[in-house]
Amino acid sequence: MGLTIHYSGSFRNDAHLKKMIDEIKDIVSIFNWKYKIYEEYFPKNSFEEKKYNQNVYGISFTPPSSETIFVTFLSNRKMISPINLRFFGKNSENPNEKYLYKISVKTQYCGVETHKLIIHLFLYLKEKYFQHFEMFDEGQYWETFDEELLQNIFVRHTNLIDSFSTAIENYPKKLDETFTNYFQRLIQLINKKNRNDNLK
Repeated sequence: MGLTIHYSGSFRNDAHLKKMIDEIKDIVSIFNWKYKIYEEYFPKNSFEEKKYNQNVYGISFTPPSSETIFVTFLSNRKMISPINLRFFGKNSENPNEKYLYKISVKTQYCGVETHKLIIHLFLYLKEKYFQHFEMFDEGQYWETFDEELLQNIFVRHTNLIDSFSTAIENYPKKLDETFTNYFQRLIQLINKKNRNDNLK
């Protein structure tokens, strides 16, 4: 639960990974965001689509109250997160590559302005360093650059989370109630509250 961005892509063959890392490091340092640098140079002839080693290349950074943003790749230059590599990589116990190349990051709690900064940074990186890059922004800012729409979506998500938290605090699970029934009851209460609020 919470507003999230989803993205995937690959690093251009004619672009320089170290240069991108340095640029991102300089940008996030201005905002005092924590960052982590991984391998800075791809291995030679790293254009193989299927094969990759277990190293991670690139940089990640963490704005306040946000999940970590990964601008990281495998040796085949496809974008991944180290978390996905651990769970879905070839050498894991669950070798399901369907999810390996899809990154999802929750930005709900970092606020509208930081969300916008993240989106604009990705737009800049896409033009300079990425190919086949796709993003789905639950705030719809990537798709529309509509600040008012983004603000409204943030408010809606925040209200939903607040309503759910309040419901959990005010309506605890009954002893004889299954979790399925409990969640169904909470959702009904939240929907009822939202309908009453809309009538005011």
